[in-house]
Amino acid sequence: MTEPAYQTMTEEEYLRWDGPRDAKWEYVDGFVYAQAGATNPHNRISSNIQRVLLNATDDGPCWTYISDQKVRVYRDGRPRYYLPDIVVVCDPQLVGDTETQPCLIVEILSASTRAIDETFKATDYRQLDSLQGYLLVDSERQRVIFHRRTAQGWQLEQVAEAVKLPCLNVSLSVAAIYRNVPRL
Repeated sequence: MTEPAYQTMTEEEYLRWDGPRDAKWEYVDGFVYAQAGATNPHNRISSNIQRVLLNATDDGPCWTYISDQKVRVYRDGRPRYYLPDIVVVCDPQLVGDTETQPCLIVEILSASTRAIDETFKATDYRQLDSLQGYLLVDSERQRVIFHRRTAQGWQLEQVAEAVKLPCLNVSLSVAAIYRNVPRL
């Protein structure tokens, strides 16, 4: 996230707001944050992951969204709206144009987003009852981390070769993620 707008908004104002088109906007604790533009490696990684996910959703009840789908979470009873890089949904629960029941969320890390994605967003996303996995993919070096919901709670996996993704029951390899991405 970048610096917040200086004036606060209510949730209703944010959902009606049609902010400047040169950025995407997340809503956290009454503040609106512009999202930084994506780099070439970020976009290639996103496309590579989406290619695998689209093939896995071809004939099933699930589908994927890329970067413009709002996901609503709550922290301390207050709503937050994030725009994950990729969202997989198998049981749609849209409220307006906002998803509330994702089963898999992917964030692609960069210097400007890494700390937020690995801490605040990880905590907030894992509060969603529907979420089965949270995949973090680094765009500046080959590093993939997967948070998996299990019967015992959340497990963190450092992905060396491939990860079996929940919801879609598909394997995503590190090689596929970083295919045609300039050497990191």
